[in-house]
Formats: sequence, C-alpha cells, structure tokens
Amino acid sequence: MSRHAVVIGGGIIGLATCFEFQDAGFEVTLIDPDPISGATHHAGGMLAPTAEVQYQQHELVPLMRESAQLYPDLIRRVGQHTDLPTGYRTEGTLLIGADRADGQHLTELIEYVKAADLDIEPLTTRHARQLEPGLSPRIVKVAAIDGDHQLDPRLFARALYDAVLSRGAQHIREAVETITPQAVGLTSGKRVAVESTGVVVLAAGLGAAKITGWFDGEHPLQLRPVYGDIVRVRVPEALQPLTSRVIRGFVEDRPIYVIPRDDGTVTIGATSREDSPHPRTSAIHDLLRDAIRVVPGIEETEFLEATCGARPGTPDDLPYLGVVREGLIISTGYFRHGILLAALGAKSAVELATGQEASTSVAACNPFRHAASTINV
Repeated sequence: MSRHAVVIGGGIIGLATCFEFQDAGFEVTLIDPDPISGATHHAGGMLAPTAEVQYQQHELVPLMRESAQLYPDLIRRVGQHTDLPTGYRTEGTLLIGADRADGQHLTELIEYVKAADLDIEPLTTRHARQLEPGLSPRIVKVAAIDGDHQLDPRLFARALYDAVLSRGAQHIREAVETITPQAVGLTSGKRVAVESTGVVVLAAGLGAAKITGWFDGEHPLQLRPVYGDIVRVRVPEALQPLTSRVIRGFVEDRPIYVIPRDDGTVTIGATSREDSPHPRTSAIHDLLRDAIRVVPGIEETEFLEATCGARPGTPDDLPYLGVVREGLIISTGYFRHGILLAALGAKSAVELATGQEASTSVAACNPFRHAASTINV
C-alpha cells in the first residue's frame, strides 16, 4: 500500500514537492485555493547559483549550487508526464557593469565568486558584443557564466501542475487553517485526515505564517513579504532576439536583469523592497531605464505588463526546510531563490520523509532556528 503525502501550497515549491513524492511512489493530495498565483507568477526564473552569490551568504551557496545541478534531470522527468513547455534554456548568463564604478563592483564580485569555487570568465567588452550584439557599447565590464541557466516560472509551474494531476494527484481548492497530527484543517471547517504513515509538507510560502496548530507559543516561522517588481515586454519580430543569454549586472549600483524568453518576450527585473504590494511607478521607471541602458533595443519593444510579487523572506535569507515532528515537514521561506531552490527543496522533502540522508547543506535551514516555540505533538 502506497504512503500518502499532503502538500500545502501550489507554487513552484509545492508543485515540485508533489512531483517528487509521486516519483517516490506516494499518493499525493495538493491543497491550494489558487495555485501558481503567488511569488511564482512574478518570478524571473533564473537558475543562477553563480550570479546570485552575495557577500556573507556562505550557507546559501551550496544550496543554490546543488539545486541547479538537479534541474536538468528534473526538467527531463517532468517532460515525461506532460507535453507543456517549461521555458528551460541553457545559453548562459552575461554579467555586466554599466559604468566605471559598476565595473569595479563586478571585478570584486568576480574575485568573490572565484573564491567560492564557482565558474565565471571575464570577457572583453568587444568579445561580449560579438556574443550578444544587442548589448550597449557603453558597458565597461563583462563576465560570462555559462552554467547559469533559466526557465519560465509560469510555464514550468503549469507543466508541473499538469504532470502532477496526470499522475492522479487530488487537488483541494481550499485554504488551510491548522495542522495537527491527525488532520489538516481547512478554513471551510472541513478536515483532511492524515494517515499514521503519511506526511504533510507545509510549502505555502508567506501563507505558512498563518497556519497554526502544529506548535505552542509564538509562530516559529519569521516570514516577511519582500516585494519584487517585474516588467514584461514583447520584442518586434524584426528585432528578435534582442539577446540569447540572460543579461544581468549593475547600472549605477542598481541591480538589473534582462531575461529573453522563447516566445519573443523579455522579462526585466531586480527590485527588492518591503513597502508596498503594488508595482511602483518609480521602480518600473528605473527598471526600464536601466534595461535600455544595458540593451538599447528594449526601447523599441511593446509594453505588456508590470507586476509585483511578495516573496517569503526570513531573517537570514535561508529557507525553512526540515522535519519539525514525525509526519510534518516545513518547506518555505525561499525568498528570492524559490525557483532556483525548488529542485533541492522538493528532493530534500522526500528524503526527509523517507528516512534517507538529506544534503548536509540543508542542516542550516532548521525551521525552529529563529523561535523559542515548541512542537505541538
């Protein structure tokens, strides 16, 4: 008789977790009132463990690197259960500095990345523009990161959802209020029974902070919303492609990324703020201005949309990932790296549920590391 997994949350983390549990032979129930509508819908989708390296985030580097290495196989396996596209691309990334100060920033970052034993190759600006003629001639510093790839989060999430349902997963379109050892309580008053040999995975992003019943005292998950604006534009057919690689870097010390998609659109982003859940006019202005500074052809594109998503941040920017009692796993708080870390988060949840040895890097993600709460068993 197969075991049963109840996964709470239908974003990229929850859907990937459902998929991996099915691969491990579990029957799966997904609980989410509106899947693929949260942070996943507003994400860039860069699988970029090298370009995402930031100072003083040593414990995050092995998580990002390991998860990126898992993605090719995950994409392959998902493709065996759905015909939907994922937007997965492997052309790599160019990291740029727009002015002299940005160039110095990039030089220091290259040294830091190399010290972390990650691959990055400085290029001349001439070589970079041979690779990507759409780059501005004004950029002063470039490095290539061939191992940093991308996918389209909206497409990949839909593909995961389709694959999960095609293999018999039950989807309950309701919100969760409580988790106890016996049942998952829904806001409608209904209860989803939890088998004695089953497992519940709480992967509800920011919503995890509203779900109670599994702890005593203050809520152990110190999650906060960190908002990110993105802009989507369509490139005229005569100008496609503006670039084939992801272009990211710094313009007057402001981060920027330009992500080409298979459908002729480009996603632009890099803002991070904690003030408002709505797209800010100033942020959209800055993104478009900086993107045009880096890839001038963006000025000739058609504006499609500007959106803002709330990402679940934690005090130390590491996710909450681990077993908090028998049969309950927490998997949330992935902040800016939810798409990148989804492969590792999903794989680790299955390993934790089945008694396998999870990656040693996951030990830093203890869900109770920021609270004095106790488990309600």
